[in-house]
Amino acid sequence: MLGTGVVSLPYHHPFMVAQRMVQLDYMSRGRAIFGSGPGALPSDAHTMGIDPMLLRDRQDEAMGVIRRLFEAKERFSYKSEWFTLNDAKLQLKPLQKNMEFAVASIVSPSGMTLAGKHEAGILSIGSMTKEGIRALPMQWSFAEESALKHGKTVDRKNWRIVLSWHIAETRELAREQARDGLLKHNNEYTVGTLAGGNGVTFKTGDEAVDAVGFSDESTAVIGTPDDLIARIRQMLELTGGFGTVVGFVHDWANRENMHRSWDLVARYVIPEVNYMLDDYLESNKFVIQNRSTWLRAGEAVASKIRDNERALAAAQVDEDRGRMILRSGDRLTPGVANLAQEDQPENRK
Repeated sequence: MLGTGVVSLPYHHPFMVAQRMVQLDYMSRGRAIFGSGPGALPSDAHTMGIDPMLLRDRQDEAMGVIRRLFEAKERFSYKSEWFTLNDAKLQLKPLQKNMEFAVASIVSPSGMTLAGKHEAGILSIGSMTKEGIRALPMQWSFAEESALKHGKTVDRKNWRIVLSWHIAETRELAREQARDGLLKHNNEYTVGTLAGGNGVTFKTGDEAVDAVGFSDESTAVIGTPDDLIARIRQMLELTGGFGTVVGFVHDWANRENMHRSWDLVARYVIPEVNYMLDDYLESNKFVIQNRSTWLRAGEAVASKIRDNERALAAAQVDEDRGRMILRSGDRLTPGVANLAQEDQPENRK
């Protein structure tokens, strides 16, 4: 699936957003997910002259209109304090019969409430902060209550949890690769830019790694694939269940190590948390526990050899020859040795 993460609806006319999503749905062959948010940066609202207090209500209003545009068979008009539709109808509907809507959620009940009202999925961005993690256990109840109020349903399989990580073969290696980038990301971007200087800054990379990845309220995984698997299972227990983990891409490590981190996740974490290895592990256990059965097959072969004098003699010769080769090391037979010598560059004409 291909999700827009996310369209800040109060900054766009709903009709134009609907048209763009239809185009994206056809370009992706029906795999588009319409992700929306109210607009996270106050600086954007300031630039456009919009009161931040209006953003969430406008997102709600726009979602309803866009859904109506996707489904309407007849033209309709709609007048709002911030946009107008006159005889509106899309010339082309989405390729999907029911394109999935998804809303961003941080800490407040707003995102979850919208998800319940509009029967949308959720992208929980707040799971990367201490406050957001503390709020997760009760977040789903807001969606369920809102869905019940509006006669809709919500499904946990459409709840996506965002996590940060840097993965390496060992915890020590992960620390070494991520510490300098994490220090800069936290001090200069998270605190210095987004929070306007309000927040915890660190003096060293190791201090940053300890706080972010190894404290009691860690907000990221800096370690091995097993550490990330454990964290995902911990989050499943904390939330009561969700559908998808979304990895947050950052530049804590250099490009090579970042790619290696994602490769380790693909190789070891994804198969494990999706139970893709269960049948392999069960099969391996079955073979070990039924060793006597498989030995019986070997005995059947041996019995046929014992019943044939020539085969028995040949087996003895092969066994003796094998012992000799093991004692003397791997050696080519004379014929093969001669061929090898003849094939040397100095012997070629």
